Amino acid sequence: MTHVAAANPSLPQDAEAPPRAVKIRGFGIGERSTLPISVATGLVIIAAWSAVSEAGLVSHLFLPTPREVASAAVTFYQDGYANASMWEHISASLARILTAAAIAVALGTPIGLLMSLSRWMKGVFDTPIEFYWPLPPLAYLPLMIIWLGIGEVSKIALLTMAMFAPIALSAQAGVRSVSIERVNAALSLGATRFQLLREIVLPSALPEILTGIRIALGVGWGTLVAAELIAATRGIGHFIMSASQFLATDFVFVGIGIIALCAFAFSIAMRLIERWLVPWKGKS
Repeated sequence: MTHVAAANPSLPQDAEAPPRAVKIRGFGIGERSTLPISVATGLVIIAAWSAVSEAGLVSHLFLPTPREVASAAVTFYQDGYANASMWEHISASLARILTAAAIAVALGTPIGLLMSLSRWMKGVFDTPIEFYWPLPPLAYLPLMIIWLGIGEVSKIALLTMAMFAPIALSAQAGVRSVSIERVNAALSLGATRFQLLREIVLPSALPEILTGIRIALGVGWGTLVAAELIAATRGIGHFIMSASQFLATDFVFVGIGIIALCAFAFSIAMRLIERWLVPWKGKS
């Protein structure tokens, strides 16, 4: 700086360097899509699976080749399985999942909200939820059969119980994340308790509730096979269990793939709903 000032007397001796823009690296993965990485990962997994199965390192009875699984999928699509078409199996499972999810959301969301707003509600519901939530559905599956029979009611009840807990707990956590400053500001402006719940609590808890619904749907699809063990004649879970009894591993892979695709589609739908209802999530 001294050399520059001597060469140019018009430049003040204490002049500072002009400001310059500095690019700050963001935190996390940012907004860039991970789709290419996911597709590449899937292709690598399929290639490794094909290499192992085609090389004969594992018997095709235990690990069919991708071509055998694709052939089984075509057969399932064209001929169905166990006196029902592929769409009848899928629609039966979707009807059970959607019905149970609707019941779980209708019950779990208000109960979870009330558990954070009322000491009595938390005292009544907290212990039963925490007691049964860690239990695997197969543990209380016999009770569902004994109490509700082997019809659709027991299947939907099992799925509802599996999905109810994460929704209720997420709604409860959502209320705890509400800013107390916003609550006090609304109260100081004369808001009633109903207005406070509708305008402040529910919108603030909505991101957590939607996340809980996403988790619950994943749990529901994971419980589907257990639910359809109860004297089912249609459904993807029934299809998988029936194929496994005949050691038709290729058809078992087809059933697993169908459940994975359905669960993935539900997850994408929930993300789109989140983007529509809570566009501010993750941007504050």
